[in-house]
Order: sequence, then structure tokens, then C-alpha cells
Amino acid sequence: MKTNYNFWLLFTLSVITLSGCRSDDTIIPGEEETLPTETVTTVEGFYLLNEGNMNMNKASLDYYDYQTGTYSRNIYGEANPEATLGLGDVGNDIGIYGSKLYAVINNSNKLEVMDVKTSKRIKVIDIKNCRYVTFSNGKAYVSAYDGEVQLGETSANGFVAEIDTVSLEITNAVKVGRQPEEIAIVGEKLYVANSGGYSPPNYERTISVIDLNTFTKIKDIDVAINLHRLKADDYGDLYVSSRGDYYETPSKLFVIDTKSDSVKKSFDIACSNLTIAKDTAYIIGSEFNYSTFDWVINYSMIDVKSETLLDNSFLPQTVSEAIKTPYGIAVDPVSSTIYITDAGDYVSPGTLYCIDKDGNTKFTVTTGDIPGHITFQLKTTTLNP
Repeated sequence: MKTNYNFWLLFTLSVITLSGCRSDDTIIPGEEETLPTETVTTVEGFYLLNEGNMNMNKASLDYYDYQTGTYSRNIYGEANPEATLGLGDVGNDIGIYGSKLYAVINNSNKLEVMDVKTSKRIKVIDIKNCRYVTFSNGKAYVSAYDGEVQLGETSANGFVAEIDTVSLEITNAVKVGRQPEEIAIVGEKLYVANSGGYSPPNYERTISVIDLNTFTKIKDIDVAINLHRLKADDYGDLYVSSRGDYYETPSKLFVIDTKSDSVKKSFDIACSNLTIAKDTAYIIGSEFNYSTFDWVINYSMIDVKSETLLDNSFLPQTVSEAIKTPYGIAVDPVSSTIYITDAGDYVSPGTLYCIDKDGNTKFTVTTGDIPGHITFQLKTTTLNP
């Protein structure tokens, strides 16, 4: 999980104490379940990447087919029986570009590239401590810590790797800040949120800006400490979250104007995850505080066109009360159906909730451990590299 390194450290130690290291690495068998169907538009379905616990090799891949209503669990293992360790250790991000599916497997130090129709492995690209992926103009871009998973004031600056999506070779890389997290592209610029999460309280507080034409860093935007989430809207703005320090400095959400590359607005709300669909940002606020040793959770929406925080929650009360640990969030770009995941206790299978645009719960389904990342499969994906 990615709430930050100090919280991850406490959690990981507890998992190791309870479970020990996994010594019987075997392929997790696939399973299928029939759910209500969704209307097939340009969206055919979606992949869900389950993170799995650190050092447990339990990352897994699920798929929901809109037309048949079939929810398939653990599809990677059956598609790739030769991969004896399965998908790997900690699935941190997933995306589709053209005919290929890309999964960032953080603690396995790799980008797994698969066929989007079959989930069959095409290639493994080695990237040390990789974090997030995005795409533009025939390139995949991956942020990476470029260091071991450990606390320390001397950790190296991270980087963003450029990968050609035809040859699947790393063609370039540029240094950014320490422990870079999510990345987004607006026009000819790539933005990466730097966290510095391995060296609290000496966090980073900038977004690095990369010129895609020269693939060089051209500036840093000063925002706030411990940045994480970064999403672009359709109006030239970025929404970036600060996780704060888990003590006195709270989590906040900032709006960046990419024309001036400066902070234009902030919202005093916690943001552990968000997604933007059409004119709405859907925000999970799941904030941990070491002073109280407790969580504060909220589900907020922002109208990104007017940059206004809306009053209502995006979840029905029955669902918000049922979720123990809100984690992943995605919204169908056509139907506005909401998919939100519950990581539960972080060591057992999680739950996926499907909420239609009118606030009705369509279904719930069991996922793999720590369901974190969803990418929608579009009909046009087979037309490009």
C-alpha cells in the first residue's frame, strides 16, 4: 500500500510477524463469477490490478467483461504458466496503450507488458523501484524511485523513463526529485509529483516539469510536502495531492495551472486517491494521523470546470458504511459508473463496488489482495501499437 513509507513500514513489519515470508510461490488459479452486464459503448470492460502485500509475490490481475458480465480473477497466471512467480511483488499501476497492457510491478522492479486481449506476456522491462505509468505519442513514461526500499536521507533522486511502445526499449531517462509518484501529460509537458517519502520529515515539495520534445527537466513547481496523486483535467489544469506529514500538516489538494506552471487554488480536503471523469473529480480522502492513530475518511467531488467543491458524497451511505479501507477509484468515461475498491485488512481478498450514475449499487465482487488500480479497455485499443 502507498499511504507513505513510515506507515508502510509499520504495516509490513506486522504482516511479516503474522505471516512470514511466502515460500510456496505457485500460480494462483483463475476463477470466474457472473455479474450484471454493463452497456458496451466504446468501453468493453476493465482490468483491475491487485497490489498484493510487499514481499509476498501476490500481485494479481482481474478482468470484468461488460458484455457477458463475467468477472475473471487471477487471469495472469493462467495466461502465463511459465511465469512461476506469477505477476510479481506489489502491483503499483496499470494502463492500456494501443494493443498492449502495461503493469508496473514495484518491488519486482519491472514493467510487465502484455497483450491487451489475452494478458499474455510480451516483454518484461527492468526498471528499479518503478511507480506509475502514462502514455503519449507512441511512448510510455514510467516514474521510478531508482533506489532500494528503505528510509534514508541519502536516497538518490528518482527518474522518469521513456519507452518506445513498438520496440519496447527504454530510449531515454531524466532525473527528477526524490521518490517521484504519479505522472501526467498536458500538451508537450510531462509533470511528476515528487514525494521524498523515504526521508521524513525532509519531504520533497515539488512537481518536476519535463519538456517532452527534448526530454529534459525544465523547472520545478513548489507546491507542498509529500506529493502523491496527479491528474489532468480537460481545461489545462492539474490536481495534485499532498499527503502532509501525518502529524501536524494535513493532507490537501492543489490545482496547478499548466499555462503558468503555478499553484492557482487549493482545497482543504484529504486526498488519498482521485480520478477525473468528464467535469468531475472523484476524491477518496483516507487520512491517517499518528497523533490520534486513527483514520478520517470522506468521499468528495469537485466540479473541475468551475473548480468548485460539491456538497454531496459520490457514494450512497450503505456503501460508505460498508467499506472498511477505501483504496482504488475509477469512473467509466462514458457511462459515469463508479468503481471503488475496499482493501479491507490488507492481507485478505478485497472488494469491488459498482455504483451507477444515479447512486444505485449494481454489484459487489471479491477481488485479489489490495485491489488498487483499474484501466478501461476501449474498442480502439487494437488499432495502435
